[in-house]
Amino acid sequence: MTADTDVATTDTRFFGHPRALGTLFGLEMWERFSFYGMQGILTIYLYYAAADGGLGLPEGTATSIVGAYGGLVYLSTIPGAWLADRVAGSERVLFGSAVLIMLGHISLAVLPGFTGVGVGLCCVALGSGGLKANATALVGMLYRRDDDRRDAGFSLFYLGINLGAFIGPLLTGLAQQRLGFHYGFGLAAIGMAAGLVQYVFGRKNLSSTANDVPNPLPAGRWLLVVAAVVVAVAMIVVLVLTGVVTAANLSNVTVGVIAVAAVVYFAVILASRRIDAVERSRVTSFIPLFVASFVFFSLYQQQFTVVVIYADQRLDRTIFGWDMPIPWVNSINPVFIILLAGAFAALWTKLGPRQPSSPLKFALGTAIMGVAFLAFLPWSGGSGNTTPLLALVGILLLFTIAELLLSPVGLALATKLAPVAFRTQMVSLNFLSIALGTALAGTLAKHYDPDHEVPYFLTIGGIAIVFGVLLAVATPWIRTLMRGVR
Repeated sequence: MTADTDVATTDTRFFGHPRALGTLFGLEMWERFSFYGMQGILTIYLYYAAADGGLGLPEGTATSIVGAYGGLVYLSTIPGAWLADRVAGSERVLFGSAVLIMLGHISLAVLPGFTGVGVGLCCVALGSGGLKANATALVGMLYRRDDDRRDAGFSLFYLGINLGAFIGPLLTGLAQQRLGFHYGFGLAAIGMAAGLVQYVFGRKNLSSTANDVPNPLPAGRWLLVVAAVVVAVAMIVVLVLTGVVTAANLSNVTVGVIAVAAVVYFAVILASRRIDAVERSRVTSFIPLFVASFVFFSLYQQQFTVVVIYADQRLDRTIFGWDMPIPWVNSINPVFIILLAGAFAALWTKLGPRQPSSPLKFALGTAIMGVAFLAFLPWSGGSGNTTPLLALVGILLLFTIAELLLSPVGLALATKLAPVAFRTQMVSLNFLSIALGTALAGTLAKHYDPDHEVPYFLTIGGIAIVFGVLLAVATPWIRTLMRGVR
C-alpha cells in the first residue's frame, strides 16, 4: 500500500471520503450536465423536420445514430485507458479528454447541419471515453482494495453524475424549445467549460501517483502504434465513402466492432504474462458479469431512443395546459438517483461485509430492468399521447432501482478485480459492456413501433428477467472465481 493510499484511508473531508473524491465528483457532474443535456435533444434534432429546426432523418436512422454514438462513447474508453496505462497516466488523459469534450459541444452549437453532428459527436465520443475510464480509475485509486467505503464512494461519485444528468436536459430542453437546438448545444458547451474550471483548481487534491504509467510503451513500438491508427482511420473513411457503413446501419456495425473488441480485450488480458493466477481467475469471473452488464444496458440505454420517441408520440405531457419539453423525461431518472443514491450508499456501508455480493446485485439489477419493460404493457396497444406522465415516472423509478444495483457496483467491481498491469484498462472493459449494450439499444429501437408495442416490451423484458435468474443461480461459482473479492 502506498503512502498516498494511507493518507486517503484516513481522509474523510468529503462526506466521510477523501477530498479528491469531491474534485472528481465536480468534474463528472459538469461533464454529465453537458453530455445528457446534449443527448436529451439529440434524437429529436435528428428526426424533427427542417421546419422545426431538425435534420429530417427517418426515426430508425436517428436511433441508429444515437445508439452508435453512445456505443462509441464507451468504446473509446479503450484508447483512453490505453493512453493512461501505457503513455501519459490517468490524470493527464482525463484533463485532455475534458478539453476535447468541450470542443465537441462547441462544434454542435456553431457548425451547421450534418457537419456539426459529425465533428461534434466524434469529439464528444472520444473525449467522453477518455474521461470516463480515467475518472473511474482515479476514484478507485483513492481506496485500498479492502476498504468498505469503496462501494459507497462510487455511489457518491454516481450521485455527482446524476446531478449533472438531472439539470442538463432541463436547461437544454428549455433552450431548445424556446430558442432552438443550437442554443441547447451551446449551453452544454458552457457546462463543460464550468467543469474544467473547477477541476483546474481542485486537481492538486489528487494522488501523486495519478500520473503513474504502470505499463509504459517501449520506444520501439511507437511507429507501429501510429501506423495502426492511420490504417484504422483510413479503413473507416473507405467504408463510409463506399456506402458499406451508413447512418441507417451504423448501430449494427458498432455492435459488431464492440463485440470483437471485447473478445480480443479479454483474450489479451488473460493471456498476458504480467498477471498471476489469482488475477487471471478474477478476470475470468468478470466475463459473466460483463454479459449481464451488456444485457442490462441494452434495455437501460433505450431511455435515449425508445423512451424519447415514446415521450414524443405516446406520453401525455400536458401539465395544466402547458406542454412539458420532451427532453425533460431524461431528467426523471436522475431525480430518483439523487434521492436514492445516498440511501444505497448508506445501506452498503451499514451492511459492510453482510451486503449482497456483487454478482447477486448484478442479477437483481438485470431482472428488475426486465420488469420495468413489462411495466409498459398496461398502457400499450393504444394510440396517440394517452399514457399518463405518472405511469412513466413509475417505470423510470424501476429503471433507477435496477441501475443502482448494477451500474455503480460495476464501476467499483472493475477496480477491485483489475490486475495491477491493467488497472485502467480493466475499467475500460466494464465500459465496453456498456458500449455494447448502448449500441444494441439503438439497433433494438429500430424495431419499436408506437402502434405495435406489446410484442416489443414483452419480448425484451422477458429475456432480461430470465437472464437475471440464471445469473443468480451461477453466483456461487462466480464468487469462487473472484478469489475473495465481493
